[in-house]
Amino acid sequence: MKIIFYFLVIIIVSSSCNQQAQRTGALQSRIDSLEKKLATTYKPGFGEFMSSIQVHHAKLWFAGKNKNWELADFEIHEIGETLDAIKEYQNEREESKKIDMLKPALDAVNDAIQKKDSSLFNSSYLLLTSTCNNCHKAVNFGFNVVKVPDSPPFSNQAFK
Repeated sequence: MKIIFYFLVIIIVSSSCNQQAQRTGALQSRIDSLEKKLATTYKPGFGEFMSSIQVHHAKLWFAGKNKNWELADFEIHEIGETLDAIKEYQNEREESKKIDMLKPALDAVNDAIQKKDSSLFNSSYLLLTSTCNNCHKAVNFGFNVVKVPDSPPFSNQAFK
């Protein structure tokens, strides 16, 4: 009887170990599959984010100059969201560590927009533009100079 009991215990234990090994193998297979997908998943580059910011920066100017405060509010928040995305998706880059230097200038523009103050908007926009250039210099991209735009980035959008 003892022999049968020990035999049953051995079968149960070995069966349990085998099931655990199968589960571990299945989990490892899923991990491997997810790692392959992650490695080939599209991730926007730093330059793509910056190009987006450049467009919103220009649109922000024309919205503010035309006192379209609702559009200006939208554009300043688009810039903020893009900067947040840079910190999330490009966090390994040195440039990403400097992004927060823009926050005071962004806050100043946002404040001008909320107050619907054209004079304050103009000065805070110039501060933002200057801060962008200071950030570029701080990360050795000083050759990339941002300025107040001369013309709207799109001919198919009304800024008034």
